Amino acid sequence: MTIITDPLFYAVAIPAVVFLGLSKGGFSGIGMVSTPLVALVMPPLEAAAILLPILLVQDAFSVFVYRRVWDPWNLKVMLPGCVIGIGVAWLFAAHVSDAAVRLMVGVIAIGFIIYALIRHLLPGEPPKPRASHGVFWGALSGFTTTLIQIGAPPYYAFVLPQRLEKMVYVGTTVMFFAAANAMKVVPYVALGQFSTAGFATSLLLFPLAIATNYLGIWLVRVTPEDIFYKITNVLVLLLGLELTRQGVMGLLK
Repeated sequence: MTIITDPLFYAVAIPAVVFLGLSKGGFSGIGMVSTPLVALVMPPLEAAAILLPILLVQDAFSVFVYRRVWDPWNLKVMLPGCVIGIGVAWLFAAHVSDAAVRLMVGVIAIGFIIYALIRHLLPGEPPKPRASHGVFWGALSGFTTTLIQIGAPPYYAFVLPQRLEKMVYVGTTVMFFAAANAMKVVPYVALGQFSTAGFATSLLLFPLAIATNYLGIWLVRVTPEDIFYKITNVLVLLLGLELTRQGVMGLLK
């Protein structure tokens, strides 16, 4: 089984997997960098497909740990929306060019940073949210996580204002994204994004993901989160701008 051998790929993939491992270790937001970073050197969906097996294995461990602490109501209203969002992303990716997907990924990344900057000015979700709102935010999360592996901001917009007990919140988040990641396997297969080389490369990168997962657990205890999140926002903004530029240039050819 062959692996990807391009040195440029590993120049971006290794930092991407480090961010992914740190995210699973506790700095949940910084995983946003991973797919846009790899998407600089390959089609965004192919980049997401290489990272997906790593996410699925990490999810299996997390689901086992939090199997008894999660909120069923939030999953009941958000997962149906997530299915819709993944389906829409599947149709979108199947009928547009790589340049259009790259442009969409870049715009989404920039949009999330703008949202992070102005969200304190927006009305929050009430403590007792509406089920219809859960379906909407679940759908948006499913759409963005399928294209770019960034489903957290829409999810946070709905769940964080509810102020769930800490462990219930973490467990619900784990269950939601474990289900979303599992559902993405079907559209990725249908879109032809999995390959033997990609899968072998995922296996090669997996030990690094596990090591940085444990590193993230340790860093959460000793490092102020604000530092990591500020760095993350800057990186995602820069990546979003570059992917948007690449997408526009690709469409103009």
